[in-house]
Amino acid sequence: MLEVCLLGTGGMMPLPYRWLTSLMTRYNGSNLLIDCGEGTQIAIKDKGWGYKQIDIICFTHFHADHISGLPGLLLAMGNSERTEPLTIIGPKGVEKVVNSLRIIAPELPFPIKFIEIRDREQVVEKNGYVITAFRVNHNMVCYGYTIDIRRTGRFDADRAKSADIPLCFWNRLQKGETITDGDRTFTPDMVLGPERKGVRVGYVTDTRPVETISDHVKGADLFICEGMYGEPEKAAKAKEYKHMTMYEAAKLAKAAGVSELWLTHFSPSLTYPGNYMKDVQKIFAKSIAAKDGQTVDIDFPEE
Repeated sequence: MLEVCLLGTGGMMPLPYRWLTSLMTRYNGSNLLIDCGEGTQIAIKDKGWGYKQIDIICFTHFHADHISGLPGLLLAMGNSERTEPLTIIGPKGVEKVVNSLRIIAPELPFPIKFIEIRDREQVVEKNGYVITAFRVNHNMVCYGYTIDIRRTGRFDADRAKSADIPLCFWNRLQKGETITDGDRTFTPDMVLGPERKGVRVGYVTDTRPVETISDHVKGADLFICEGMYGEPEKAAKAKEYKHMTMYEAAKLAKAAGVSELWLTHFSPSLTYPGNYMKDVQKIFAKSIAAKDGQTVDIDFPEE
C-alpha cells in the first residue's frame, strides 16, 4: 500500500489557509517528498507524520515556492536524530542550489547524496520506489514525476519444485534475488509469473500542457496536477507565464486515462477553487480541487 498526502495546495506564496504545494508519500517504512515550499514542515506536523523517515526529496524546479522550505526541514530532520543518508533529486545544479541554502543549515548529522537530472527523462529506483522524472514546459528547467510501486509476479511453488530448487531459497527468489548454489544458479524468473499491476502516482506543476505529461501518467491511480487558474479569462495569463488552467489539466487526465485527478498549485487569487469544479468535471468527471492534507491510501488492485 502507498500512502499519499498532498501537504499543501498553494502556488507562489503561502496563505493563512493554504500551504505551498508539496507531496509526501509513505511506502514500506520509507518516506518520499516532492517539493518543499515555505511551510512544508508545519504541514507535515499538521498531518501527524514525522521527519525522520524522509529518505528521498525530489524537486521539480528551483523557484522559491517549491524549495524555500528546505533549510528548515533539514534542520528538523537533524533534530529528529536522523543519521541515515538522504537522497535529493532535482534538475542540473541541484547540489549547488541546496548547498547554497544550507549556509543557514550547515551542520547535519546525516550525509546528503545528490542525483542531478541531466536528460529529458531519467529513472531512479530506491527503497521500492521507481521514480521517473520527465521534462515539462515552464519558464525555467522543470520536471514532472511519476512514482511507481512495482509488483512482482505470483510465486509458483510447482515450478520451484519442478526445477528442484531447495526450499531454503524460495523466499529469497521471491524477493528478486539471484542465488548461486555450487554449479547451479537460480533466478527469480524461474519461480515467478508475469509482473502484476502495481501502483502509479503522477505529480506535475508549473508547466504548459504538453503531450509528454499524459504519456508518462498514463493509467495512473492518481494524477496530481497544477490547476493554477479556474477563471476562464485567465487562460492568456496561464500561457504567458507557462502555467496551466484547471481545464487543461482535466484534458490531460482524460487523455491519460487516470483513475482520479487532484488539482493543486492554486493561484493566491483563487480563493475558492471548488467553485469551478462543475465545469472541470464536464471534461474529466473524477476531478477534485484538492485541499491541504488531502490523503489517500492506494492498494494494489485485487486479482
